[in-house]
Amino acid sequence: MDISALLREKLPRLSLEENFSFAAHTTIGCGGQARVAAYPSCEEETAALLALLIGEKIPYVLLGLGANVLASEGVFDGVVVRLNRLNRLSMGDGLLFAGAGATGAALVTFACEKCAGGFEQFTGIPMSVGGATAMNAGVREGHISDVAVCVRAVANGKVRLFSRRACRFSEKDSIFLQGISVTGVYFRAEGRDPRVIEKNMREFAARRRGLPKGRSMGCTFVNPAGRSAGAIIDACGLKGCKIGGARVSEEHANFILNEGGSAEDVGKLAAYVKAEVLKRTGICLREEIRRIEF
Repeated sequence: MDISALLREKLPRLSLEENFSFAAHTTIGCGGQARVAAYPSCEEETAALLALLIGEKIPYVLLGLGANVLASEGVFDGVVVRLNRLNRLSMGDGLLFAGAGATGAALVTFACEKCAGGFEQFTGIPMSVGGATAMNAGVREGHISDVAVCVRAVANGKVRLFSRRACRFSEKDSIFLQGISVTGVYFRAEGRDPRVIEKNMREFAARRRGLPKGRSMGCTFVNPAGRSAGAIIDACGLKGCKIGGARVSEEHANFILNEGGSAEDVGKLAAYVKAEVLKRTGICLREEIRRIEF
């Protein structure tokens, strides 16, 4: 099947990109290609696109800014759906609305301009609102679930509004990792002195600057309850461990750095770290990263 031709026939206004590179569009900087990427311009076009892909049984993946993602090598004979163009930000009635394609930087900056507090903890996190909501991104001071009121999403080809409870948020997880595509989020907007917001933003930015430099997915594993995954990995003596061109960071053991390696190298190293931690401590670490395998 010529997927591009089908998309152009059924959705003539849809923006497409041929030979999409996962290496160029993920923070880890490795992975193969997809035949085509699609960039819907609005919620309705997103719903129509996903309904078409489901109806034609064409495989697809959603990709935001590409953090916390590891794509296989080779060629994905399907469609990468990117919601970059759904990036509207607005305020009203005590709520801040952000489209799925809005970046974390745009969200934090907009909130600061509107004197809306509660978003500073996302400063410096490489994320889109859609991806961050699906992954319930955040830090110990707060996650998406702490400020989200409800979520607009496409389920089974139709737009629905999900209450916070229906989102089933948990530690780095939500219902939106089960084939439901976030298109926008309504957040609680608490009034806050802009000087306090800016101070908090500077503090979070400074903390982020202390994280390992280089190509990574961010944290590889979810912190077990009351524990630090990085500290556990460090205690097992795995800092600096290498497989091919992938290495466990000496600065923060929960980061795997790509130093010219392949997705296979990164995946094997993550599996090795998980197996060694289980063998030495009995703790089974859960991957925070999302694998795109084909």
